[in-house]
Amino acid sequence: MIFQRALRRELASSAGATFTVLFTIIVTWTLITILGRAAGGKVASSDVLALIAFAALNYLPMILILTSFISVLMVVTRSYRDSEMVVWFASGQSLTKWIRPVLTFGFPIILLTGVLAFYATPWAKQKSSEYVERFAKREDLQKVSPGQFKESSSANRIFFVEGNAGQTASVQNVFVNQVDARGTSVIVAKEGVIETAPNGYRYLVLKNGRRYQGTPGQADFQTMEFDRYSMRVAQQAQELDAKRDANAIPTLELLALPTNAARAEILWRISLPITCLILMLLAIPMGFVNPRAGSSTNLIIALLIFFIYNNTVKMFEAGVKQGKFSFELAWWPLHLVAALTVLAMFAWRLNVNHRLHPRALLAGLRRKGGAR
Repeated sequence: MIFQRALRRELASSAGATFTVLFTIIVTWTLITILGRAAGGKVASSDVLALIAFAALNYLPMILILTSFISVLMVVTRSYRDSEMVVWFASGQSLTKWIRPVLTFGFPIILLTGVLAFYATPWAKQKSSEYVERFAKREDLQKVSPGQFKESSSANRIFFVEGNAGQTASVQNVFVNQVDARGTSVIVAKEGVIETAPNGYRYLVLKNGRRYQGTPGQADFQTMEFDRYSMRVAQQAQELDAKRDANAIPTLELLALPTNAARAEILWRISLPITCLILMLLAIPMGFVNPRAGSSTNLIIALLIFFIYNNTVKMFEAGVKQGKFSFELAWWPLHLVAALTVLAMFAWRLNVNHRLHPRALLAGLRRKGGAR
């Protein structure tokens, strides 16, 4: 009991440090990516924090899997490096005695990974898609950030405003460069606002401005002052697209869909908690290290195993999605091979530890002495 409590405490400490590092890396990378998209006008600047939160939630299952794998591996490796395992085996204890405390520590992580995979992650992906789609279907003027030029969705207008184009769709000091069948025109106005006509058409109404048509110095160049000038920016208010990707569909709805994409997504969600369990058990026999050597090799091998395992699951997912494999024959073979590998590594380590046990060495010496 003392050993199990001390082991769980050390595992929790290692997991906390590992999770902090991995989560910080992911959030930083996500922040840079989303800020780049916001600067490019692909997402609203006001949605940046929400999109970062949704993206972090999407990556959380993979972070938990890698955290549990590395934390168990590091604790076992430290025990070998500090020669604690020598004392452990000399006292007649087996490596399998580590399984129970490791599973006790890892069960909440496995459960949380399953909850995230089946419920939280699809919700986060759905909300993230809604934020991006909602911004993409806003009127052109509402997408404009103050002090930036923005091209319209129809690619025939360029907007520039000095005021804020918030939810009210009202801006100050508007510049519009428009290209149509009559040529190029430039419109400047002190104020602009989006209005909806009774028939559903959307109009940009500019107030107190000027309109320049043609090329200055040419005979067809025209200048016009206006108090109110309207241009249609959209035919009607656009609804959000009801079509969703499979990874954004709730699990219960996904089970009712007969498509290959739905089956592939179910395979991926099932694989996450299973992967967490198998890698956590694999870390126990894999943690062996020579006390005189460094422990970085184990960590490098662990990262390679994690990425190979994850990519192989993705290959099976892609195969099901493309119709090359059936779901019933694709979701379990990889995990069965991984589980058998864990059993084989345990058997190998137990055999090695048995031969190095003091009693086994003493018996071998007696046999050699008797033979002489």
